[in-house]
Amino acid sequence: MTGRPALAVVGATGAVGTVLLQILSQRADIWGDIRLIASPRSAGRKLTVRGEEVEVIPPGDEAFDGVDIALFDVPGEVAARWAPVAAAQGAVVVDNSGAFRGQDGVPLVVPEINPHAARQRPRGIVTGPGALTLTLIVAVGALHAEFDLRELTVSACLAVSGAGHAGVAALRRQLSQVAGTDLGTAPGDVRRAVGDDTGPFGEPVALNVVPWAGTLCEEGWSSQEMALREETRAILGLPRLPVAVTCVRVPVITGHSVAVHARFENEVSADRAREILATAPGVVLCDDPAAGEWPAPADVVGTDPTWAGRVRRALDDPTALELFVCGDNLRKGAALNMVQLAELVAAGTDDARGRGPGPGTPPL
Repeated sequence: MTGRPALAVVGATGAVGTVLLQILSQRADIWGDIRLIASPRSAGRKLTVRGEEVEVIPPGDEAFDGVDIALFDVPGEVAARWAPVAAAQGAVVVDNSGAFRGQDGVPLVVPEINPHAARQRPRGIVTGPGALTLTLIVAVGALHAEFDLRELTVSACLAVSGAGHAGVAALRRQLSQVAGTDLGTAPGDVRRAVGDDTGPFGEPVALNVVPWAGTLCEEGWSSQEMALREETRAILGLPRLPVAVTCVRVPVITGHSVAVHARFENEVSADRAREILATAPGVVLCDDPAAGEWPAPADVVGTDPTWAGRVRRALDDPTALELFVCGDNLRKGAALNMVQLAELVAAGTDDARGRGPGPGTPPL
């Protein structure tokens, strides 16, 4: 990779793709050509990135000619089809679809925690975890580095934008249907008002919470819950870490929130935990309950960091901490982590197969 690397954004018209273009326009411009790729039905549209209009093109072998790094935020089946094509043509693929997570030869990387893992990518693909994991992992990883994590229990409140444009449209439509009424006071009245069109959710999300996210796995667990478990273990290098997760979809447009109970190897201090979080890269400490200051999705939406607060030692376990964490699931939860990974790759290697830094480039 010489000069300013060429970048492709695959899925440029999606919810995360839109945020990707904003972030690429806001951060230091290290890129040469930026190519926008989306489904054939979007081909020909013009989108703005770095202040310039760029025409969207459909995926194809020629779409990746000369591309150094390709960001993929598309359905898994689309990534499975085109990511290997891009990698075969010499691009480093940064995939956010989930199609390659957990596969051999594909590192799972969060730059604030395990950037070294991006160095070896024999398949030319590097991936980040899902938005839920990214909401909490930077804060939890900072605490783990100090206290040695031994158990994690998580209750997650997931924003509807995690289900894409359809999730946002469903909530906005349902809010218009229930606004100005006395719905929510009798069994089933919200469901009757909304009808069968609940969008990507199993039931209405307006005036409600839905204790489910993902697809059904063994013994009643959801795929979102299992993904957080496996991704957290992999990123922290703790393959046997006990992790228990409950996911709930809530009527929030953007911003996942997570209540965390973390047990560590030794006795912990809430004051020391606050010091760690206040200085951890990518984390903002917002923790003054007496003044009504704590993280909330309506306040953190549109921002890049993980926000942590309500930090306290568990009442019945001196080795455990309780905290509440929020993050914009479209930014750090998806687009920002992808851009950070692309910048990491661009700075650290000129070889799509991860054989190490090229001449004159800094190490990862």
